[in-house]
Amino acid sequence: MAALIWLLVSGEQIVERALRIPLEFTNLPARLELVGDPPTVVDVRVRGSSGALSRVATGELVAVLDLRTARPGQRLFPLTGADVRAPFGIDVVQIAPSSVSIAFEPAATKIVPVVPGVEGEPGDGYLVGTVMADPATVEVVGPSSAVARLTAAMTESVSVAGATGPVTESVNIGVADPSVRLQSPTSAQVTVNVTAAPVEWATAGIPVRARGGGSAEILPGEVTVFVRGPRESRSSTIQDFEASVDTQGLQAGLFQLPVRVTPPARVGVIRVEPPVVRVRIR
Repeated sequence: MAALIWLLVSGEQIVERALRIPLEFTNLPARLELVGDPPTVVDVRVRGSSGALSRVATGELVAVLDLRTARPGQRLFPLTGADVRAPFGIDVVQIAPSSVSIAFEPAATKIVPVVPGVEGEPGDGYLVGTVMADPATVEVVGPSSAVARLTAAMTESVSVAGATGPVTESVNIGVADPSVRLQSPTSAQVTVNVTAAPVEWATAGIPVRARGGGSAEILPGEVTVFVRGPRESRSSTIQDFEASVDTQGLQAGLFQLPVRVTPPARVGVIRVEPPVVRVRIR
């Protein structure tokens, strides 16, 4: 009011103007969190000299709501011109809304796993193996209901496009719910192991032996094994495989027995041809 009296005496023209200004919150009690979508702006009518109003910069007019009396639940706070921070020479004559409804919840913390993101396709003949993040977990804080729903934090995606070996990158960590935030850290080192894709091949002429003692005639005496394994294992020879039939405890006679094949390390058997052989025990 004193400013307006001074303006009248000085002869400057007094005008009113409608403005939309930011709404800020202060003195939120510890261990309490805002939930939902509280308003971020309010509408005001201000009065002052035309010169003073034309010089108002962004951020000079701000409504500030004191939350020191907040407690869990839906609460109503009155809003008056006295809650507006304004430059000298400008008075707030009206503010809308005249009250603000805000919901509060107790704050909660939680440890959640970090799930690394990966994008792109590795080089031809390679595939994505294990993916690791360091740290593997982070602590988050926020409204208790939102924290309870959160199951993981995520990272920015690490590109493995065209990669033929491990890829390591430092990336930011985030959470999907904007009401939940990270305590620390806010970045992780992600390592994506890119390995050679397994290949398939066949090895023919593997001799079949009888396990169990005694004299046995096996027909056919050799099998072909179809396997899958690392590219470097493709150089395996017949001697690296062992094919056998179990004749333990069998009396003299003719039997149809399945062939069991033991492959080299890191090689898996897809199938054996033929899977069954004739065995004559004398």
